[in-house]
Amino acid sequence: MSIEPQQLEQIVRDAVLRHLPSQRRVSAAATLENGRTANSSCDLPGAISFKRKLASGEVSYGLWITLESPSLTEIAARMGFDWVVIDAEHGHLDLRVVMEHIRVANLSGMTALVRVSDIHQGLIKRIMDIGADGILVPQARSAEEISAAVRYAKYPPEGIRGIGAERSTRWASNIGSCVRAANEQTLVIPLLETAEAGRDLARILELPGIDALFLGPHDFAATSGHPGTAGHPDVTRRLDALRVQARAAGKPLGIVAFALDDIARRRDEGFTMIGLGFDTGFFIRAAKEALERAGRVIPPNAWH
Repeated sequence: MSIEPQQLEQIVRDAVLRHLPSQRRVSAAATLENGRTANSSCDLPGAISFKRKLASGEVSYGLWITLESPSLTEIAARMGFDWVVIDAEHGHLDLRVVMEHIRVANLSGMTALVRVSDIHQGLIKRIMDIGADGILVPQARSAEEISAAVRYAKYPPEGIRGIGAERSTRWASNIGSCVRAANEQTLVIPLLETAEAGRDLARILELPGIDALFLGPHDFAATSGHPGTAGHPDVTRRLDALRVQARAAGKPLGIVAFALDDIARRRDEGFTMIGLGFDTGFFIRAAKEALERAGRVIPPNAWH
């Protein structure tokens, strides 16, 4: 008995949907139904649903992934997170590990974004080839650099991304349909994390192909002359002005709420893409709370 690739894909998706939380199951099923075409094996359900959320102003919540185990992404999907950012800019994650996180997110219908290490054509092409729904663009300093990232992430005519026989084209089994669908579905989200980009925001907001902007207070503080002090009044004032400017232009905004008390404030400020923390931070906080509940004194050199 032979099974066609499309049949196998549907079997896997049906199995995943059965094991998702009810809210995500309904959302993922709706995404597949609404986004389905004759060549739906090329759809990126996570990207499609996330673009709809951004366009509607719906608030989404995500988790930053910095550790190796794809089980973290699986847990995030089961717990109901809308997206993960797999951090390939900092730390030690290699391309193989990044792909395994992406694979889990793809099968769950959760949006998989990768923060790339640089605005480099070959690097962005490889990240997109292994199945990412989109990229976060780091350390951009001008509209020209962000425009280049958009071109690297998209196929012609919108970009210059090369076509490969990888996960993104279902290993060349459906190149025609996958390439046609990719440009519309691919997410490009620049990190607004340099003082130079802040000064060029008016031009950045005019660029096509940008789905949202993500504020990076720590690097913005460093490039503004206040390294290590993201809460400096000057940094806060300047970032708030950029937030107002971007919102006035109708551009969705993202940020990480590093403290639980910040979540409601960021939502009230108009952020609709809110990171609830890092995988490492979640573990450290949980470990600290458990040890304290057990009566253990946290050592002064602990990571908290």
